Amino acid sequence: MTKLLIKLFVKDSRNVSDPAVRQRYAMLAGITGIVLNLLLFAGKLTTGILAASVAVIADAFNNVSDAGSSVITIIGFRLAGKHEDKEHPLGHGRLEYVSAFIVDMLIILVGAELLKSSVEKIISPSLPAVSAATIVLLVAAVLVKLWLFFFYRKIGNLIDSAAVKSTSIDSISDTVATSLVLISTLVARFANVGIDGWAGILVAGFILFTGIKAAKETIDLLLGTPPEPAFIQELKDFVKNYPEVVGVHDLMVHDYGPGRKIISFHAEVPSDSDINYAHDVIDCIERDMHEKFGCIVTIHLDPIVTGNKEVDEMRRLAEETAKEVDSSFTIHDFRMTSGGKHINLIFDLSVPTDCKIPDGEAAQKVAEKISEKNPDCHAVIHPEHPFV
Repeated sequence: MTKLLIKLFVKDSRNVSDPAVRQRYAMLAGITGIVLNLLLFAGKLTTGILAASVAVIADAFNNVSDAGSSVITIIGFRLAGKHEDKEHPLGHGRLEYVSAFIVDMLIILVGAELLKSSVEKIISPSLPAVSAATIVLLVAAVLVKLWLFFFYRKIGNLIDSAAVKSTSIDSISDTVATSLVLISTLVARFANVGIDGWAGILVAGFILFTGIKAAKETIDLLLGTPPEPAFIQELKDFVKNYPEVVGVHDLMVHDYGPGRKIISFHAEVPSDSDINYAHDVIDCIERDMHEKFGCIVTIHLDPIVTGNKEVDEMRRLAEETAKEVDSSFTIHDFRMTSGGKHINLIFDLSVPTDCKIPDGEAAQKVAEKISEKNPDCHAVIHPEHPFV
């Protein structure tokens, strides 16, 4: 069914990097969600009122909030797809994350309201009048929500959308919620026992948990999170195809929304290279990476000495010493200069953000160990943290 809908309503569906195609996917997801959730809302509200079941009525309003979430997702995609302007030179892509956060807040609000209604039901219990139609409707609702979960998840993964992925999480929570409501109605009909309020509390707890979890993930996107390791490795492997570049460091990926990434890094080239030729190679890499990854790329050229036996030995000494202090340490931007009575080894020390050794102490330990191994060497170290 999902493939059929995509084929019918998403033109050029394979070109998911195109903002226009992403919007068509979002419109399909949003409109499908609105239609199905409004139908579920109408059916559940009617049967919930007839059965006097707080759990069914609460579940109905959960569906209408889902329809509202779909509207917000559509609006978010429309705004995120706007072109750059004077006030927003990097585009409006992060509005998609904002819309996802609003959806997450709606999920939490629904959970809180359901929790309140369920507690009231426990305080003033009554046995709902469950009919066969109520049971059939709830079974159908579970199946519809389960299909929506797979539907949203597929589209969310295809276009890498935080908003649609949040909606898929909401759908699976709704599936569990409606299943619990179904169980409570079956118990009321066949065992003549009212657990309506307790079922509502379980549903509310699950909705609150999934909403808070999804909100945290969306906030992480807004604050900035490191890219996937596979993407970083793909970038490095791409640059390795250019023999003029002997190393890469200080890689940074700035995320301004889906399809709006800015990449920057330092590319190490032999210091004896022709500067004009090396600059032309760097320009070529920037253009090729933009075409390959659809990102804005800025590369800083770093000349390093290669093929010098003494420099290579000292670089190796610095690398091995850094690893002895902490196996996660790496070095780059290595230079060697004469300091009169000693040799200056100048380099940057990359210290992971989760390292328990303070930056200054890490640099001092590496410098001291280098001096112990070779008293003629004086290490000048600049500690820094990687951004990926």
